[in-house]
Amino acid sequence: MLPYSIKTRRTRLDPFSPPTPRQVSPVHRTAIMVSLAPFVLRRPWLTKMLMPAATWYANAAGYRKLGLRFDDLLEEEREAVQIAIKRLSDQESYDRIYRLRRATQCSYQHKLLPKEDWTKPDEDTPYLRTIIAQVEAELAEKDALDSMTVIKKH
Repeated sequence: MLPYSIKTRRTRLDPFSPPTPRQVSPVHRTAIMVSLAPFVLRRPWLTKMLMPAATWYANAAGYRKLGLRFDDLLEEEREAVQIAIKRLSDQESYDRIYRLRRATQCSYQHKLLPKEDWTKPDEDTPYLRTIIAQVEAELAEKDALDSMTVIKKH
């Protein structure tokens, strides 16, 4: 017996499928993972203990040294992310493309940006995740309406 189920519909037993909206409330769900942030932020002692580690991890990830923001790293293959990117304003879309191209160029050259061009922690704010949440809600509503059956009563 396999440790996961093979069905056309993804179930929670499948370790490769993300949790469905029914399994995780929208508050705790992000674009690519389940977030523990609400749980941690409700407990001040836990926040005080984990914030230094979270800050260290965000800096150690290295994307800020390339001038990127966290939302630039979201996988674009997902339908919800593609729709959300199309909904960005022209300026935000241009800035995103510029950051990605600059980071790609730095990666090719095996160099980092000068320190003054690094993304600062206060600049690393979500700009795409809110739109993705709206798109996912719209897609879930569309799926629910598409699977609706009409029963005629005579």
